[in-house]
Amino acid sequence: MDFRSINFNENFSPKIVVVGSCSIDLVLNTSKMPQANETVLADQSQSFFGGKGANQAVATSRLGASVYFVGAVGADPHGQQILRNLRDENINIGFVAEKSQSSTGTAFVTAAEGKNAIVVVPAANNLLSPMDIEAADKAISQADLVLTQLEIPLEAVEYLYKKCEKHNVKIALYASPAKKLSQKIIDQSEFILAKTADLAEIFGPESREQIMKRLPNKLFVRDDTNSTIYFNGTEMSYYRNDPAQTAHKMGMGDAFTSGFAIAYCHKNEIKNCVKFGNDISLKVAENRGSQSGLPYLKNELV
Repeated sequence: MDFRSINFNENFSPKIVVVGSCSIDLVLNTSKMPQANETVLADQSQSFFGGKGANQAVATSRLGASVYFVGAVGADPHGQQILRNLRDENINIGFVAEKSQSSTGTAFVTAAEGKNAIVVVPAANNLLSPMDIEAADKAISQADLVLTQLEIPLEAVEYLYKKCEKHNVKIALYASPAKKLSQKIIDQSEFILAKTADLAEIFGPESREQIMKRLPNKLFVRDDTNSTIYFNGTEMSYYRNDPAQTAHKMGMGDAFTSGFAIAYCHKNEIKNCVKFGNDISLKVAENRGSQSGLPYLKNELV
């Protein structure tokens, strides 16, 4: 990956506010995916920091952004571990709410045969409220870009969009897990990342190509190989990944979103934003866990 092929102003640190989930991920590595009523032995179990919001906060921070994270944890040891990790990653955690009535979010991941099956327990993430977002009003108003996802209540996402509209601040969305989006959110988003399998639930029953043609240079679709497809206004454009390079797929969508966002803030062309997002996602695939393989921009520009 050649970071110097992308335009970066080394004197510019984009201000990014990430509003989203954080969790502890328990990953079970097995030889096969269990079927209904089947017991499968795991070869290994590991725990990692995760949550789509926290993943994007860590990724953009390592890529040179000044990052605020707005989220929620429980009043428990997992919550404290997450806060320490975010602080160690130079992320401002002043707007992370502690929800005493809930535990911290967790995710249970079964990894087998090059695929993941994920069950998320949102817990405190489900309690992130418009009031929590309101507390970060000043940080949001000064942001170059706001990033969010759908592992928090849709009510909070909609409030965040209104807040960004009020302050004329750009906002982008990783539409996962899939939920039906209002036309207002679609229109206001600078860019949207979605998975092929989720398009019908998010946008309606049109074909993938029809949906992308309605959203040129705005909707970026990831397929089962974590390759990226989008409509550039003239034709479909593809950025393909070698499946052999994507052994560990956890967090690849978050990494793509973060890499794209950084290149976008540095005013690169869309095609170069896509390339950079893909390159960052491939770095994550080299390691287990959603944050372990995220690269540091400062190391790449030496």
